[in-house]
Amino acid sequence: MRKTIRLTTAQALIKFLNQQYISVDGEESPFVEGIFHIFGHGNVLGIGEALEEDPGHLKLFSGKNEQGMAHAAVAFARQSLRRKIFAVSTSVGPGAANMVTAAGTALANNIPVLLLPADTFATRQPDPVLQQVEQYSSNATTTNDAFKAVSRYWDRVQRPEQLMTALIRAFEVLTNPEMAGPVTICLPQDTEGEAYDYPKEFFNKRIHYVNRTVPTKRELEGAAELIKGSKKPVILVGGGCKYSGARDELIEISKEHNIPLVETHAGKSTVECTFPNNLGGNGILGTSSANKAVQMSDLIIGIGTRYTDFTTASKTLFSFDETCFLNINVSRVQANKFDAFQVIGDAKASLQGLKPLLKNYTSEFGDIPASLKKEWHQERNRLAHVHFNHENFDPEIKGHFSQETMNKYSEVLNTDLSQTEVFLALNEAVDKNAIVVSSAGSLPGDMQRLWDPTVPNTYHLEYGYSCMGYEIAGSLGVRLAAAPDQEVYALVGDGSFLMLHTELVTALQYGKKINIILFDNSGYGCINNLQMDNGGASRGTELRTYDNQIMTIDYAKVAEGYGAKAYHVHTLQELKSAIKDAKQQKLSTLFDIKVLPKTMTDGYDGSWWNVGVSKVSGKQGVLKASESREAVLEDAKKY
Repeated sequence: MRKTIRLTTAQALIKFLNQQYISVDGEESPFVEGIFHIFGHGNVLGIGEALEEDPGHLKLFSGKNEQGMAHAAVAFARQSLRRKIFAVSTSVGPGAANMVTAAGTALANNIPVLLLPADTFATRQPDPVLQQVEQYSSNATTTNDAFKAVSRYWDRVQRPEQLMTALIRAFEVLTNPEMAGPVTICLPQDTEGEAYDYPKEFFNKRIHYVNRTVPTKRELEGAAELIKGSKKPVILVGGGCKYSGARDELIEISKEHNIPLVETHAGKSTVECTFPNNLGGNGILGTSSANKAVQMSDLIIGIGTRYTDFTTASKTLFSFDETCFLNINVSRVQANKFDAFQVIGDAKASLQGLKPLLKNYTSEFGDIPASLKKEWHQERNRLAHVHFNHENFDPEIKGHFSQETMNKYSEVLNTDLSQTEVFLALNEAVDKNAIVVSSAGSLPGDMQRLWDPTVPNTYHLEYGYSCMGYEIAGSLGVRLAAAPDQEVYALVGDGSFLMLHTELVTALQYGKKINIILFDNSGYGCINNLQMDNGGASRGTELRTYDNQIMTIDYAKVAEGYGAKAYHVHTLQELKSAIKDAKQQKLSTLFDIKVLPKTMTDGYDGSWWNVGVSKVSGKQGVLKASESREAVLEDAKKY
């Protein structure tokens, strides 16, 4: 007779999570690290009860906002190179809906996370219950149907026995490099507490083997032929390279054949910045050196990249008449982009297969990569010394604001600091193995261009979704994944801080130290630039009061109120002293740094961005911007 064990659906779920392991290159480890939760009706009496009885090895953290804790789970999985995950449990209705944004973030970045939103009653007998929406078109539709558009796999467990097939399918997706992304398992609150005689073997230890997809001989030989037939190939290092652990192979091939490396937002810090052929980030937020190399190239070797618009400069960075594409990716969909020659395979395994086929090949780049890198270092050094001039504001980085407006900001914020000089001083002051986290606003541009990571996997920029509010929550997830001796810094603008910062409280509650570097320019500077660059007025993007006064917020007091150590920073010396002191602290810190607007980096050659501009307007600047956009688009319509 088959042996069974009687458990509730929630108990069976927790027992199953404890038995999931992952094996990569022979190294085996538990796959589910723990569960973030906010208890409410719908999960406190089901999953909450099961966790109270026996959580097993799962680490439990009580979040403060459903989106925030889910973002922390996403960041944890990303920093762990997708080899460990957290599950996230919420209550029904608005608690569940709060997670939808984080699900979108995970999907856009191909990051595995297990989302467990509570749902309304499977029996429907007490419907409509508290926090239940009613759709007149179908009683089967609940808030959780919103997750379908932002989940790699979605299911609803309405009977206890359905849990088995749902979880087996879920973990196939979570551990599949091609399909990795958010999995949503909706749990009706009555089903969570219902019991079933589960087969004991369902709870046996399960090892999910992540085998490296090896390309075919035809693919490798075709790729080698393309490379050897090119004069100036460039390798575009995507996030797939980082997750694959392809650092050594990238360095070997680049060095031996003099092929420059340029990086996507997700790929940056796969190879450290000190490698001579690493020219840095490319695209809209790219360095001049990377963009120039790409524009010279006759073959783009895209490895593990999705080719987002910021990577391709809205498809204007390449000369499609002169440049071919070779794409290496575990996903056929991604490998097919730009009508490329496709190599379907793991980045590390593919490069290992290519290496012996490229003997005696050297690109015609010669000393160009070294020259481009030197040129960029000079520009980077210049940006480190851009300081505000009260008498004659010559905007070396961004324009649009008058001398009078800039003087007013300087007076009100009590600072002459530019964003770039603070940014570069910070890069110099933090430990080399420190991990930096960011996501939205103007800071990603400064990060992609200016931040020099000298240790692999210390750069964590969420730019697949560029989700405001990810930064601080994400830094908590990174903290949980980082080594004990690594400091974690969340680089965040005042706009993103106001959007979502409550997981700072979670970090303080559990003694997980994070450092928040808050750049306060009293507004949404990135969008203000977009607005004014395209002929518009500054409207709705500055933090001004009802009577048009620049707002001044003491963010340090906010952090101190939560119990963090806080610093006010108005000079570079104050910044350096604060960084030094913060390293000695055991608890989380916040740096309230006042910087002037319009002092972030601007775009370099090849950094055009396609955005919608009004074709009918009373402003000549808007019409001019619209005409300019249409002219550029004519050259970007091929793919």
